[in-house]
Amino acid sequence: MNAPIAPVDQSNAPAWVRHRALRQWVSEVASLTKPDRIVWCDGSQSEYDRLCEELVAAGTFIRLNPKLRPNCFLARSHPSDVARMEERTFICSQKKEDAGPTNNWVEPREMRATLNRLFDGCMRGRTMYVIPFSMGPIGSPIAQVGVEISDSAYVAVNMRIMTRMGRAVADWLGEDRPFVPCVHSVGAPLAPGKKDVAWPCSDNDKWIVHFPETREIWSFGSGYGGNALLGKKCLALRIASVMARDEGWLAEHMLILGVQAPSGEKTYIAAAFPSACGKTNLAMLIPPAAYNGWKVTTIGEDIAWIKPGPDGRFRAINPEYGLFGVAPGTSDATNANAMKMLDRNVIFTNVALTPDGDVWWEGMTDEAPAQLTDWQGNPWTPADGKKGRLAAHANARFTVPASQCPSMDPAWEDPAGVPISAFVFGGRRSTTVPLVVEAPSWEEGVYMAATLGSETTAAITGKTGVVRRDPMAMLAFCGYNMGDYFGHWLKMGRAVKHLPRIFRVNWFRRDANGKFLWPGFGENMRVLAWIVERCQGRAQGVETPLGTMPRHQDMNWKGLEKVDAARFDELTRVEPGAWKEELRSHDELFGKLGARLPAALETRRGRLHEKLAA
Repeated sequence: MNAPIAPVDQSNAPAWVRHRALRQWVSEVASLTKPDRIVWCDGSQSEYDRLCEELVAAGTFIRLNPKLRPNCFLARSHPSDVARMEERTFICSQKKEDAGPTNNWVEPREMRATLNRLFDGCMRGRTMYVIPFSMGPIGSPIAQVGVEISDSAYVAVNMRIMTRMGRAVADWLGEDRPFVPCVHSVGAPLAPGKKDVAWPCSDNDKWIVHFPETREIWSFGSGYGGNALLGKKCLALRIASVMARDEGWLAEHMLILGVQAPSGEKTYIAAAFPSACGKTNLAMLIPPAAYNGWKVTTIGEDIAWIKPGPDGRFRAINPEYGLFGVAPGTSDATNANAMKMLDRNVIFTNVALTPDGDVWWEGMTDEAPAQLTDWQGNPWTPADGKKGRLAAHANARFTVPASQCPSMDPAWEDPAGVPISAFVFGGRRSTTVPLVVEAPSWEEGVYMAATLGSETTAAITGKTGVVRRDPMAMLAFCGYNMGDYFGHWLKMGRAVKHLPRIFRVNWFRRDANGKFLWPGFGENMRVLAWIVERCQGRAQGVETPLGTMPRHQDMNWKGLEKVDAARFDELTRVEPGAWKEELRSHDELFGKLGARLPAALETRRGRLHEKLAA
């Protein structure tokens, strides 16, 4: 009897790739997508420089003025390819109910048939890049490894900034360690002799697909952001949240910061905020003068992986190696640390270009330059801005190494992670929700986070002031049924001996004239300090139906005398009538979850009703 014929290795893998299953998988994808050539990314600086030069030659990148922004580039995407696309994002679990009512679902076999059709020959005329990457420090017990296949050099260079990428990851994989397979194509094959475009993408078909049970990610048609950089939202949240459920940890859409007191004692906080709520600003906060001697340090500004540690505490890492941040609104006034890190080694996408080869976006300066080239390559003047035409796209981005952030914590790459003392949840609410409240228990804190709501902004939905429920800021990122996700959070309350406290904050409450009551930005340090001191058992507060809140005398007001006792009362007022309406609005989300809603949350809701009635 003849022995079976071994499959032919067509992966073009270099000798440093020893993982047979990885080589075979790359061969299979290449057979399906039919690229002209295969390049394995080694993650070196020389490779990055070469790819950037190729992108400049292709018209995808514009090299910025090296005296003003050394080693920086500008990319302009196609106008149809400018943001994440929730409506084209799918969780293809075996059972529809496991994806839940907040996710899009297609039966897996049907989706695989669609993907096989779309990916058949989709890389013709292009280069396939094979990108081994680690989310988190290589070898960390909290980290995970993926391999992305992509036909986009833009993706390859961004992944080098956003992840630990290349040969070192392949070395760690060895011959048989597991990895998450990620396949991406811009969906624009090139016929022989056809001229390429600066930003290839599919005009019609765009799909971002996750298979939770097999831990696979397939993305087609978009070259932008989280649709194409598959280590970010796709692996680090949607697939990782399923891993976390199955393995007993948390994968969360959270920043991680450290607050160091003048004594040197440091407290780490993980915090979740929906879009347009100042998440990056908080992660890089600079304390006001009244907090001389205090220091805020950054572990991460977008994603946290949190596992029970041997010390009985939750320990967290930032799985990313860079920042893919929103540029508009970032300025020296709102986030000086972010501005300092953007002076070199940055890829800007969809910002405006100045005549001298620098970048600009709305909110960067009080006044716009007299002349610009907008994000679509057209001439722009302040007169165009007055007509409502933006110079930079509202979702314009920067990709920058995290190591360039001046506030990065010395422990940000500690493979063991940092100990978390508090979880903070916040949204944009003009009424009802007070400045800060501490949950009385873990269960009530989970209820508080599960019912998190934020008012939409015009930049996100075209409408303002509509409260959108965004549980734990994970509505778009949870890879399974949201009811089961709440149950997992409740279960994790029994996973460690020293549980973090849970708080909710709201920087956006307004007065009767529609003006913000709280100054925000650096002044948020005053709230952080109260949270830290609560964790250390030193700060006082008062019990309310919602939980423990500070009194005016419990916080430091030096340098912010305008927040007097009357204004503070307005910031922290709990209005029973408004909260009864708030509780009724929770029903819409809870009603969707049906039998998957944990009974403990319904119980907490009933108790909150009773407290407000009393």
